[in-house]
Amino acid sequence: MGIRFILMVNKQGQTRLAQYYEWLTLEERRALEGEIVRKCLARNDQQCSFVEHRNYKIVYRRYASLFFLVGVDNDENELAILEFIHLLVETMDRHFGNVCELDIMFHLEKAHFMLEEMVMNGCIVETSKANILSPIQLMDKTS
Repeated sequence: MGIRFILMVNKQGQTRLAQYYEWLTLEERRALEGEIVRKCLARNDQQCSFVEHRNYKIVYRRYASLFFLVGVDNDENELAILEFIHLLVETMDRHFGNVCELDIMFHLEKAHFMLEEMVMNGCIVETSKANILSPIQLMDKTS
């Protein structure tokens, strides 16, 4: 398994989306999120986007007011995960039109659905934006 969790966090450190691909208790999740968010938000723009924390490698990227953090196994390719984050943002941009924190907050189910289309059991299974968005567009048409 490659991806362990995906977090979307604002500049204040508030989690806007959390998706886990391994079982952790709520207390463990809360503690892990707090530690990782503090560590990543404290870093400046000149530092690299990879951080090692516990038994995870954290790959993160900031887009506007949102931080996208992905926790992976230590043997995972960091640049491939950065590319995955970029694909996720581009996909959300295509659907929401320049995705922002409010889009995630008010359309949380769609953001989770996009992640579910892209990642299954911690493995990236879909990278085509059209294939990721077509079920969401069908749901929008029927509602």
